[in-house]
Amino acid sequence: MTDLLVTDLPNLDDRCFRPTDLARLHGPRSTHPPRVLLLYGSLRPVSYSRLLTMEAERLLKRLGSETRVYDPAGLPLPDDGPADHPKVAELRELSLWSEAQVWTSPERHGAMTGVMKSLIDWIPLSVDSVRPTQGRTLAVMQVSGGSQSFNAVNQMRVLGRWMRMVTIPTSRRWRKPFRSSARTAG
Repeated sequence: MTDLLVTDLPNLDDRCFRPTDLARLHGPRSTHPPRVLLLYGSLRPVSYSRLLTMEAERLLKRLGSETRVYDPAGLPLPDDGPADHPKVAELRELSLWSEAQVWTSPERHGAMTGVMKSLIDWIPLSVDSVRPTQGRTLAVMQVSGGSQSFNAVNQMRVLGRWMRMVTIPTSRRWRKPFRSSARTAG
């Protein structure tokens, strides 16, 4: 029965179907470790989003990736500073350098923070008619202070897809991370 379903397709022209050529699917292999940019959406001195981002960086380095963590302190609000501002230029250069990105935001008032949205808004949508983020892998994480929602990761995931990034469908949310830290610290 299954063979009949696959072979009995009179509306299709078999000449239009070629066997999969694996050599054509795989382009040239990279000669460097994966380049991962990590962004976090908090300016607090003790930020669990930043701590989670730093832990993700440690794991990525252990797995062989080359990483950069961008510090959002001093980044102007979108439309409130020039595109050639040093912090904007640094963010854009790192975004172009990266092959993958990790975005981490706390949830504030049921959404990602304004800091996180500002970071994303400063990443250019087009350079020479190409989306510079297109095809990059994106992982998203959220830190919650007790909320049960996934609003921040859902918003970041939507933005990543809109920027044509390959957004990992699995999301992580850490609820009250300070409690687990206090337990392990004694």
